[in-house]
Formats: sequence, structure tokens, C-alpha cells
Amino acid sequence: MIVVAGLLLAFVLVLVFSNPATRACRWREDRRGDRDGLKKFRCMACGAEGFTSTGKPPLDCRADQTPPDK
Repeated sequence: MIVVAGLLLAFVLVLVFSNPATRACRWREDRRGDRDGLKKFRCMACGAEGFTSTGKPPLDCRADQTPPDK
């Protein structure tokens, strides 16, 4: 009974703390594109690019956003 309760609790915690916005994204650092103290990341699933100042991958998927004009 304790095992079943533990599995149920683990399942609920995964549902609560998972982020569906980035579920399909697989961010990889692209050091060649770093600029002005920002780290460049590229999603291997959709090809989206993102920059962060924290050095960690972006928290949201940018696949549906249009790129800024240069």
C-alpha cells in the first residue's frame, strides 16, 4: 500500500512541476553565437534560437515566435 501511495505521489508531483511549454524543446548551447555576455542556445527539435544572460537554457519554446528584423 505504501508503494502505491508513493507512486501516486510521484506521478502527481511530475504533473505539477513539469513545464508543458518546453516539453518538446531540446536546447543546446551554441558557443559560436555568443555575444555581449549572452549565451546562445538552439533547439535541436524545432531550430528555434534564444539568448540568455544566466548561462542556462531558455525556459520557454520560441518555435512559434517570429525572429526580429535585422
